[in-house]
Amino acid sequence: MTPVIEKQHCSSDSLSAYGIARSTISGSPLSPAELRKTDAYWRACNYLALGMIYLQDNPLLKEPLKPEHIKNRLLGHWGSSPGLAFTYIHLNRLIKKLDLNMIFMAGPGHGAPGVLAPCYLEGAYSEVYPDKSEDERGLREFFKQFSFPGGIGSHCTPETPGSIHEGGELGYVLSHACGAAFDNPDLIVAAVVGDGESETGPLATSWHISKFLSPIRDGAVLPILHLNGYKINNPTLLARISHQELEQLMRGYGWTPYFVEGSDPDSMHQAMAATVEHCVQEIRNAQLECRQTGVARRPLWPMIVLRSPKGWGAPLEVGGHRVEGFWRAHQVPLTEVKKNAEQSRILEEWMRAHKPEELFDQNGKLIPELKELAPVGQRRMSANPHANGGILKKALRLPPFCDYAVKFDRPGAIEAENVAPLGAFLRDVMKLNMTNFRVFGPDETTSNKLQAIYQVAKKFWLAEYFPEDQDGSELAPDGRVIEMLSEHTMEGMLEGYLLTGRNGFISSYEAFVHVIDSMFNQHAKWLSICNQLSWRRDIASLNLLITSTVWRQDHNGFTHQDPGFLDVVLNKSAAVTRIYLPPDVNCLLSVADHCLRSENYINVIVSDKQLHLQYLNIEAAIEHCTKGIGIWDWASNDRGCEPDVVFASAGDIPTQEALAATVLLREEFPDIKVRFINVVDLFKLEPNTEHPHGLPDKDFDSLFTTDKPIIFNFHGYPWLIHRLTYRRTNHKNLHVRGYKEKGNINTPMELAINNETDRFSLAIDAIDRVPKLQRIGAHAKEKFRNRQIACRRYAYEHGIDAPGIAGWRWPQ
Repeated sequence: MTPVIEKQHCSSDSLSAYGIARSTISGSPLSPAELRKTDAYWRACNYLALGMIYLQDNPLLKEPLKPEHIKNRLLGHWGSSPGLAFTYIHLNRLIKKLDLNMIFMAGPGHGAPGVLAPCYLEGAYSEVYPDKSEDERGLREFFKQFSFPGGIGSHCTPETPGSIHEGGELGYVLSHACGAAFDNPDLIVAAVVGDGESETGPLATSWHISKFLSPIRDGAVLPILHLNGYKINNPTLLARISHQELEQLMRGYGWTPYFVEGSDPDSMHQAMAATVEHCVQEIRNAQLECRQTGVARRPLWPMIVLRSPKGWGAPLEVGGHRVEGFWRAHQVPLTEVKKNAEQSRILEEWMRAHKPEELFDQNGKLIPELKELAPVGQRRMSANPHANGGILKKALRLPPFCDYAVKFDRPGAIEAENVAPLGAFLRDVMKLNMTNFRVFGPDETTSNKLQAIYQVAKKFWLAEYFPEDQDGSELAPDGRVIEMLSEHTMEGMLEGYLLTGRNGFISSYEAFVHVIDSMFNQHAKWLSICNQLSWRRDIASLNLLITSTVWRQDHNGFTHQDPGFLDVVLNKSAAVTRIYLPPDVNCLLSVADHCLRSENYINVIVSDKQLHLQYLNIEAAIEHCTKGIGIWDWASNDRGCEPDVVFASAGDIPTQEALAATVLLREEFPDIKVRFINVVDLFKLEPNTEHPHGLPDKDFDSLFTTDKPIIFNFHGYPWLIHRLTYRRTNHKNLHVRGYKEKGNINTPMELAINNETDRFSLAIDAIDRVPKLQRIGAHAKEKFRNRQIACRRYAYEHGIDAPGIAGWRWPQ
């Protein structure tokens, strides 16, 4: 008999954000006096939020509201601010009651008023910015600066004390929160997830952080999914599905959801107070059990679903249109207050309904009985040192990187895997820093040849184990390598870890590092602003290894061939970006050591993981990497005279092919004078007026000459080099070869030929550019073209490159 499945019909009433509180946890933990003061504190926060959006004067409404008191341009977002402030003050109550160590992250976009308000009321804002003092004058400045030229933005930007998550781009609040909780056993990270934010890919994936938090050594994340029902002009998806479906979704992700829903302030305060306390106790119980037994298990961590009206507290209707509880409350609910008398009246009534005269004294300071509700000192979420991680940062203990060097007798005579020795170096970095260093990657640590790390720290895993996992899976409940097939989540975890004062390293396939383009952008912008804030302490640099690179993607093909992340990096501030292309193992080790010691940068290191020729012994590598660019004397023959042509390279395979091209030329034309330059630090090519690593024009001209042809073989897209060098004296003679989107399932040589980065194309290019070779080079060009044809034929017949190509070595 076929079973009958009843369809669940969800009425709109059950999803309403209105009415007396409906909550999973019952109870009324607030006394009448606590309830009254809690609501008054919330009114103060909401009053400040309105003041930030609307006012440039008359901050306490001591006189009737006039047009000149209103900002000329109204910007900001009211919609999620009341809910954020509501959550913040209930967390404050628990911090004070239980002496919690807690930080706050606001995921909803443009929700800053709901965070800035309690930050100001608890005094931290005025301590950081004395001109925003806790009085009428300071309050006026506090209001005016918001979304105002010369002021602050509408997110929780770096200027916001207590913030390590801006929320400018949505989707990263949970991964940032998880990174912050790693290795912070007493920290609770409260992470508010906006329901619009919850629709993003990165956020949907990051619910899996529940599986990466160790109850023994890590802190906890308390997600608060804030369902206020609307985005800019649309309903939100999670606010329109049934309770059962939403609860099943959260449970499926590994959370235990607790609902708090409604709009009646008194009952909502009681419900939220009971729920937050229950969740914190549940977190503590889970941690205590595992810490006492020493057995790590994966709890079904608690989370809160807070459903409240959009723009909670706004006028219900304005001009015949619904406002509160609808998308029109998302940004500025009253947009014409400066010139519309009726809207001005509504705004004044709305603001006066908060009774500022009962909340602030005559000088504009929050009254003492409300002031005492907030935690003090570093227990304030706006003053917690974890939200200014440089305060807590400890320098890494690093082993001598020279100990991992590859030894050889002469340049270009042996091959080695470039990344594997780096793995051994990182293994020992991990061994020396087992509480403040982690390695992250999207399922690629072994693939990227960094597996030596597993000798001291496995991959973190708290889920089920199968017997076969013992055979090379490298899983452990205390692992310090974090892998998940989500570049977004891995990058977000690393950022949260760095922003709270720790150190880390991440690797990714080159073609798919583009997944985090916008995350890189956001972190670079964050660092750029932090550099302008004296109170923000320096944090460890974000170190990103890009491997599985374009020139060795013959097996994966066209989809895996894209070196364009470097173009994205070039767009960001020179104060925070660095790009390194070490040509061999020893240069990679030198670069990695430098990057791990650095602060406040994003260091992008490009190094392929396959076998490559080795060029510099460790002493020469240190010297070369310290300069960042230099002439390789052993590959040049122009000492004491002018070169006929300059060959330059950046990247491992481009360097090999450029070297091979010089050999071809010198064999055909023994009297030709060639200078060979290798670039490790890509920004050396930019003028020093544009980047702190840039070469002065005189040094650049000395290296590259002012009038000789330059054949530059580059790892990425060729126009990037032109962007860096367009102002240089000899730019007109600079001819760049790089990847030009011509690839497939090619052998390495065929791929190079397709993109004209191969030795034969480069040699032909030099013949065409050197005047004396233009007249005599026809036979050599024919010879080189014939060899290209032979390379293709061999590849198509044998599936690999000819031994003379694959086994090429620099001649002694």
